[in-house]
Amino acid sequence: MKVIQKGHSVTIKDTQNDLVVFLMKVTHEYKSFEKHNIIIDISLYKDLTVKQIISFSSLSRTHKRSKKSFVIVAQNIDFNTIPDSLTVVPTLLEAHDIIEMEEIERDLGF
Repeated sequence: MKVIQKGHSVTIKDTQNDLVVFLMKVTHEYKSFEKHNIIIDISLYKDLTVKQIISFSSLSRTHKRSKKSFVIVAQNIDFNTIPDSLTVVPTLLEAHDIIEMEEIERDLGF
């Protein structure tokens, strides 16, 4: 697991190629990331299923309740099949853009 802090966001990237273990590690170490916006970078997986992405739902819900952004970066998936409760984008640049937009919305009281 590789953690990169950039401004008010933390990008967490899987380096071990085991999504279940990665999710467990992120969940276990969540307290150290909870004050930042979180980007989960799982773009190295080429054959992700919707079920695998949905496994991050609980963590996403918890984080969004604390008024922070939670964005997943994944590739080669049908984004129309992802539930609206999850924010999933194909690139890190888009993840940072989403966070910036959500920060502006929060500042404006939405």
